[in-house]
Formats: sequence, C-alpha cells, structure tokens
Amino acid sequence: MAAAISHRQAGRQVTVFEAARTVGGRARAVPGVLPDGTAATLDNGQHILIGAYTESLRLMRLVGVDPTTALLRLPLTLQFPDGQGLQLPDLPPPLDALLGIVRAKGWGWQDKIALLRTATAWQLRGFRCAPHTSVADLCAPLTPRLMAEFIDPLCVSALNTPAREASGQVFLRVLQDSLFSGRGGSNLLLPRTDLGALFPEAAARWLLQQGGQVVTGQRIQRLVPLPSGRWQLAGAAHGAEEVDAFDHITLACPSWEAARLVEGLASTAGLAAAARWGATANALRFEAITTVYAHASGARLPLPMLALRNTAEHPAQFVFDRGQLDGQQGLLAFVVSASDGDRTLIEQQVLQQAAAQLGLPGLRPVQTVVEKRATFACTPGLQRPAMQVLPGLMACGDYVDGPYPATLEGAVLSGAAVAARAAAG
Repeated sequence: MAAAISHRQAGRQVTVFEAARTVGGRARAVPGVLPDGTAATLDNGQHILIGAYTESLRLMRLVGVDPTTALLRLPLTLQFPDGQGLQLPDLPPPLDALLGIVRAKGWGWQDKIALLRTATAWQLRGFRCAPHTSVADLCAPLTPRLMAEFIDPLCVSALNTPAREASGQVFLRVLQDSLFSGRGGSNLLLPRTDLGALFPEAAARWLLQQGGQVVTGQRIQRLVPLPSGRWQLAGAAHGAEEVDAFDHITLACPSWEAARLVEGLASTAGLAAAARWGATANALRFEAITTVYAHASGARLPLPMLALRNTAEHPAQFVFDRGQLDGQQGLLAFVVSASDGDRTLIEQQVLQQAAAQLGLPGLRPVQTVVEKRATFACTPGLQRPAMQVLPGLMACGDYVDGPYPATLEGAVLSGAAVAARAAAG
C-alpha cells in the first residue's frame, strides 16, 4: 500500500492486485472468539512501531489515521514482571539512554558501566562494524545479565534473529536511528486498534478516492512482457487489452512470490538477469514468529507491554495487555520471536510461562497464530535482492536490499523508494 500511494502521488494511474481477500499482508486483522464465545478482533501477529518510524507515521496521517489516537506512545521499556529492567525517561538523546541505564533496576554497576563503555565505543566508530560481525560478537564486552535482559530481547524484537546469528551492522543501524535520531525516536508505539485499521484499510480507501483501483482475491499467475515494453498480467481481471497492459509493475509481495513470478520470466523469456534476481531472492532464509492469544477474566498486566525471561521451556519474549491497548479486557498476546517448534507445544509452554512469571494460572488459549516466514533471517553479510529487476519491473518489501531488518518501517520505506526510482527511470 505504501508503494501504491507513492506511485499515485507521483501522478500515475495505479491498480493493486492483492491475492488475499483483505489488505495488509503480514500486518492485518484476523477474527477470533474468546473462551466464552464473545467475538474478538486479533491480529496475525502482535506488531509494534517506534518513534523513529517517520515514514510509517507520515503515511498514516496522509490516509486519515491519527497516530496520536491510534497508537499508545511510551518511553522505551524493557521491564520484566518483577519490576527489573530498563525504562528510558522522556529526555532528548543521549541523556535519556544515559539516565535510563544508570537507573535500570536489577543491574549492578558492573553491568551499567560495561553498557555505557560499549555503547560509547559504538558511537565513536560511527555505528559501523565489519560486515560479518554478529550481534553476539559485537556485544562480547557486555555481561551475561545484559545479554539476557537487554541485548537478546532487543535483538530478537528488532531483527527476529538470535544474537549469535544476527547482523551486527543492521543492529547498530537500528540503535543509531532509534536511540540517536532525536527526542522520542526510541519511544514504543503500541497499536490501540487492529492492524488492518491502523493503516492498510485506510490506505486502500485513500487510493480509491484518488482514482486508483484495489482488486482483492486476485493472485497474479504470470508476468508477460510485451514487444512494446509494456506488461500483461496473467490471472488479472480480464477486459480490454489496454486495461490489462501496464507500463510498470511493482512486485510488492513476499520474496518467494516475487521470485516465483521473476523466475517464470527467466524460463519463458530467457532473461538471465531475472534468473539471477530470482536466485538471490530464493536464497533468503526465514524466521517464524508465533503469537499466542490467551484470556482470563480480570487478567491485567502492570504495564501495557512487559518483557519476559525467555528459556527453551518458556519461549515468549514479550507479552501485551490488549485490554490496555484496544479495550479487549483480559486478552493477552504473547510473542515468540524466532520461534521453532510445534504450535500446540509452544501454546502449552507459553501458558505455563504465564503461570510461572505472571502469576496467571487461569489463562485459557484463544488462538495461536504462527507466521512461518514472518521475516528473513537478518544474518551478517546477507545478500539481499536489488530493487530493480528488469526495465519496467521492480520489487519492494522489507527484504529488498537496504539498511534495515524486516520491519514495518523497512517495508514502507521500500515502497516509497520504488516509486521514486520509477520516476528516475
């Protein structure tokens, strides 16, 4: 939707073909039912934004969504149920991080000094490191407590990749843009509405109002290059030839869908560049995210979001109180990033974790959503496919070559960039 909006703002006629019946992709609303039979609105994964997501916030405003009411803004907080952890005050950077570290509960002076010294070294090096450095390598000077209670949850939430496998350079870029981008850049922005209403549904309405088209439930089966340099879409709505032919195609879909379409071009049209692009896209490895929704009458957390102590038996890293966010009282969302295992087992383990760490033994499962390919594995030195595929054919998405991990902001920035690149030829 970000790509469609940007193309339309550039003065182009835009048609969106969406394979699903609803817009939003991996950030969409899904229906659910509470244990007592009450209907509930869930999401296909519990997402958060941060204050540094300037492009996402700009597009929300553009399509008529007010971020001040749609999102709950909180200082960066990695607080555990026992009250220990980090909470940044509302101050300009780097004072917020400095005071937050000094005040962090449960951390000894050895922990705090190690973090301040290491963070200062990162800043002096311009937040750069060798391309093949992992987050674990980057954070070697830190204490085990800091790794377990700060770096690991921060890394897995931002990159959805364990610290031992995650790209140190991408992690540094995230820290730089969030902690040092200006006041409020590191703030947590928690959705107060379902993800469909947060942006994609409003974006589709805006596009229609601007003369664009949104065709849902229509999967494109094949791209057909025409001698004129235009494109036809096999599987699109049939009609007059000028309706089916397009000057430009943006593949704003998951990498495996884009690779399927591009490799189809390579096999039918003998395009070597398409084959190379498809091979790079298909080489990406993916990480899953599991969101376990559970409910108990009267269940309420001390904060809208808490960090959890993550182990093999207790896999969730975070829990969200939907009652404090969208008013669905007693509904909690547990997030297991970089998850690996059976859905039923993860659900049982999370409920046991809730009893042990939150003192909530009476939670009943509502729905467990597993996104098996939620994000690409953000590993050191990863080669990501380029935005340009062929003349008149581009791709955008959080996986396309860029400095950010698989995040909402990364996807939105890519959508805006593809429209600008198309204008430049």
